[in-house]
Amino acid sequence: MHPSTWLHALLPLILAKSSMTTTQSIPIESRPRPELQRYTIEQLFAARTNGGADWSPDGARVVFATNISGRANLWLVPAAGGWPQQLTVSDQRQASPAWSPDGRWIAFQSDHDANEQWDLFLVSPANGRVINLTNTPKIAEEGPVWSRDSRWIAFARKPEAAPNFEVHLWDVDRGVERALTRDTPSDQSLSPVAFVPGGKWLLASRSHASGKDGDVVLVDLATGVLRNLTAHAGEQRWDPTDVSPDGSKILLTSDAKNGFENVALLDVNLALAASGAAGTTGAGGAMGAGGTAGGGAATGAPAGPPAAAITWVTNESWEMQAGSFSPDGHWLTYHANVDGNGEVYLFNPFSGRRDQLVLGGGYNTLAGGSGSFSKDGTRLLLLRNAAGAPGELVVYEVDRATSRQITQSFVGGVDPSDMVEPALIHYESSDRQKISAFLYLPWNLRRDGSNPAVVWVHGGPTSQSVNSFNRTVQYLVNHGYVVLAPNYRGSTGYGKAFMDANRFDMGGGDLADVVAGAKFLGTTGYVNAKRIAIGGGSYGGYMTMIALTKSPETWAAGVAMFPFVNWFTEVEREDPLLREYDLATMGDPKASEALYRDRSPVFFLDRIAAPLLLVAGANDPRCPASESQQVSDAMKQSGKPCDFLLYADEGHGFAKRENLFDAYAKVVAFLDRTLKTK
Repeated sequence: MHPSTWLHALLPLILAKSSMTTTQSIPIESRPRPELQRYTIEQLFAARTNGGADWSPDGARVVFATNISGRANLWLVPAAGGWPQQLTVSDQRQASPAWSPDGRWIAFQSDHDANEQWDLFLVSPANGRVINLTNTPKIAEEGPVWSRDSRWIAFARKPEAAPNFEVHLWDVDRGVERALTRDTPSDQSLSPVAFVPGGKWLLASRSHASGKDGDVVLVDLATGVLRNLTAHAGEQRWDPTDVSPDGSKILLTSDAKNGFENVALLDVNLALAASGAAGTTGAGGAMGAGGTAGGGAATGAPAGPPAAAITWVTNESWEMQAGSFSPDGHWLTYHANVDGNGEVYLFNPFSGRRDQLVLGGGYNTLAGGSGSFSKDGTRLLLLRNAAGAPGELVVYEVDRATSRQITQSFVGGVDPSDMVEPALIHYESSDRQKISAFLYLPWNLRRDGSNPAVVWVHGGPTSQSVNSFNRTVQYLVNHGYVVLAPNYRGSTGYGKAFMDANRFDMGGGDLADVVAGAKFLGTTGYVNAKRIAIGGGSYGGYMTMIALTKSPETWAAGVAMFPFVNWFTEVEREDPLLREYDLATMGDPKASEALYRDRSPVFFLDRIAAPLLLVAGANDPRCPASESQQVSDAMKQSGKPCDFLLYADEGHGFAKRENLFDAYAKVVAFLDRTLKTK
């Protein structure tokens, strides 16, 4: 059968709706556990964090980033299981390991004191020799992708003062860097995905700063000229994740079908032919077909790639994420986010067979920097994440449908059974918008309306609280706090319309959703409505501050970690890439001055009626420490209670274990003092 038609013959089978139409919740009820242990900060927060991982070419080992030593360094572990071996030793964090196809090198990235100005490195898996390839303190190089012959590394590159990423190439043999793309508009960024078989093209994603629009592009490796394969009108996200072994199909995720992210296959030849008819796009070309990303399409812009070039693998009203092809191209993987629960699927594009992998409840995801499949196609690398499984690497045997955990992340005698599985709940906001949330009820809790609670707000805002292990939440729950993790409007996971619902309304409807969550807690019968705190990091820190100033009567305390508080100074001082995001989602500060002021908590600090704890990192490029400093200074001047923790060697979050221990010990002490003594 011709490559362009072999999938379309199976279209009815492929698009058949799966059972992912409803979600189930466990009852809202605290369960008895007489043998429950109480854990210290050191016990729970020392649980290891496992990050990026990749297969060795021979499938015998896995490289992964983990903080076993207290720093996120690279370690090697046998794929059959066994004791891991530390490969790199550094006081700085390391991420995104990618093993070269010839097995000689592992590429990775590392920054300095969490400042996000990443350098690109190589390390030899044979002897641990480390080479800093780029050594550029004021330039970020991220996401290394190997060519199939191990000669080239493609990566995304952004100078500190630049607003976007371009794609560069590193010649491993000659030790020379080359810019592949140039002059991309400031509100767009390019990121490499895979080298296309044949040696002519690099597959890349092109995304708008808003995160709400994007295209699949091919970059000519000789000239840097771009061909846009998904030219479209308006806002659509087309995000490539892999190319088939024969180079004929691109695996991608898109919300173009129904407003929810679904998985599709794009025929390369048909899409190239259509892109040629519509006009090619050179470096610096606009999104779509000459239109402006963010809604304004050019006259005559196409509605998307030709229908004949697209085969939809899923047709869901939850969010799907494409994975990778098997080495023989007979299988592909994808991930399903079903109301904050993560499922992993195998799909055969020839037969239409679809298998959900049995891994247990929680938020399970695909792993593997260059793809989840081992090079022989017999195994998959996955990440098992649940209340009692803190991001464990798992090897899944495809033919036998069995899995084997190859990491062990709990330490200090922690019993996974002591962790609390959340209840998936839904409540109505003030405008009757349905909000999904995870409710954590401590073991052995009395239903007498006396217990303290914390509304823990995720960052982003384009992010999501999911059914995974969360150190902060589990520690609070282990010590008697009820915790609610709401997915307010603007969160991912619930389709484009919901994600867009707080656009140009940050700190408006999303705040109402969070406040409604606090009111919901009062209806459970467990919580004292006068003993509810709010906390969170990044945008969750901002939400904490806007909640304390706009709804002060709701809260007994607030913990704002790495927040921003002043839209004017945030846009002025943050990383230029994030500035483009804020401009795309809140508008221009001059044209939207009234909105900026109304949604900046710093102008309403006099309304705060609860004790406040601020936490910031001095090297934070996203929410600069000066944001927290503004609040601390003003609160001190007015005599209001406010503690401020500033960590000189941290950025946006914690990279160093000793700082993690110190900060959260003080967070919990603050909450105990303000909530448990009432």
